Amino acid sequence: MSIRLFRSTAIVGIMTILSRLTGLARDIAFAQYLGSGLMADAFFVAFRIPNFFRRIFAEGAFSVAFVPVYSECEASGGEKHAKEFLDSMCGRLAIVLLIVTTIGVLSAPQLVTVLAPGFSSDPYKFQTTIDTLRFTFPYLFFISLVAMAAGIMNTKGRFAIPAVTPVILNICLIVAVLFFVPRAQNASVVLGLGVLVAGFAQLAFQLPFLKIERRLPTPRIRTHTTDQEIAASKTKKVFNLMLPALFGTSIAQLNLLVNTIIASFLVTGSVSWLYYSDRLMEFPLALIGIALATVILPSLSANYATRSVVEFSRTLEWALRLSLLFALPASVGLIVLSEQLMIVLFYYGEFSLRDVKMAGHSLIAFAIGLSAFIWVKVLAPGYFARQDTKTPIKAGIWAIIANLVFSLLLYRPLQHVGLACATSISGFVNAVLLYWWLRSSGIYRPKDKWAAYVFRIFTASLIMGVVLQIFVGDASTWIGRSGGMRVLMLIQWIVIAHLIYFASLYIMGMQVHRIFQRPVNE
Repeated sequence: MSIRLFRSTAIVGIMTILSRLTGLARDIAFAQYLGSGLMADAFFVAFRIPNFFRRIFAEGAFSVAFVPVYSECEASGGEKHAKEFLDSMCGRLAIVLLIVTTIGVLSAPQLVTVLAPGFSSDPYKFQTTIDTLRFTFPYLFFISLVAMAAGIMNTKGRFAIPAVTPVILNICLIVAVLFFVPRAQNASVVLGLGVLVAGFAQLAFQLPFLKIERRLPTPRIRTHTTDQEIAASKTKKVFNLMLPALFGTSIAQLNLLVNTIIASFLVTGSVSWLYYSDRLMEFPLALIGIALATVILPSLSANYATRSVVEFSRTLEWALRLSLLFALPASVGLIVLSEQLMIVLFYYGEFSLRDVKMAGHSLIAFAIGLSAFIWVKVLAPGYFARQDTKTPIKAGIWAIIANLVFSLLLYRPLQHVGLACATSISGFVNAVLLYWWLRSSGIYRPKDKWAAYVFRIFTASLIMGVVLQIFVGDASTWIGRSGGMRVLMLIQWIVIAHLIYFASLYIMGMQVHRIFQRPVNE
């Protein structure tokens, strides 16, 4: 079981690396041509709004509601029933998306007023954000249909194509930055148009693969047969599950929106510093947390549908252990190398040394909560696979309250760094509650020796961090180096960090390969 899941996770991880590398290239281009000025702040806010809805609706609430119901349809009614369900789901989803997109475009001024109220003091910045949002918001329509296609492919065990699709967005934005932004009067609007083109291209890319799998939906709203009526009822079930899931899967995104709202009142650049540091956080979060969550949701759904409680618990146990194995050292590495990473990746063109320090500080604050963010991603499928979308809401409410309280307490003394600290605290609140309630329900039964496992990982990560802190040197010594030399230095220290970490685990007697191969203590 674990070998199959690890292989699938590795495939998603490799494709995710490709996606994140092109995303990194995109952000380097942003830093060089936009820096942290007015155009950067305007675009990042305009893109964050549809991105917020994409993550909670397309990749969040819809995915966690759709996959279990689709698996249920295939298990109970076969391919014909599943196809009827897909046709019904696609037709109704398209109608909902058209309505939401139209409302979003028409209410762009109100959205910017609510989500970036500080921009209203600068009329040009405010209007630029509105104009950009009117191009970026329709991206939601295309990417939500892409998410449905990804859900279908994932349930068939096809993980590579959905995982590589985000590369198209990055390529479109890189092309926009390199070839159109330098000649444009309004760089933010040009990038907004690039986002819209990318959404259409991502959907077009998925369609041939759905046809190969014989799962290309024919959108339908009306019902004429009994099978179609059953499919329509399953579609309604997905939407009913989505309503609470909209909140349960949106905690991190709601916290980022809170950060954006408060940061809009801080000095110019605050929104951009949080964006760049959050983007670096997305790399390990996607590679570890999202990859694992993507792979285990279909397995957990199948385990629960067949009442395989033992396999359900083993799958979750394996994912939690594997995620912690990589999350904790990644967190330490981001903390120790925060400014070095900013120098290597973004210290070009309009991105100043002050930007390096400010974004580096918020990266440290975000990195403290990395393990919690990843565990939230891994724990959530334990609820969604059982079609329980309500319990995560309870944890989410406490997490949002924690984020809001600590944001208000910390943003004055720590500025944008305080907002990042509040997000990390919120992540720990969310993860602890999800873990505790899942364990209390009896559906997850952790194995023994967790304390020893955590101690070894923590100790090895600490050893790695101390060595890096001593020998890497101050970030200022990297500034005088050429861009190529900085990259080589960073790669060198990342390789050394990995060797130190895994060597430390080996010396302490941990057999890492067993975690990849099968559930521990099986």
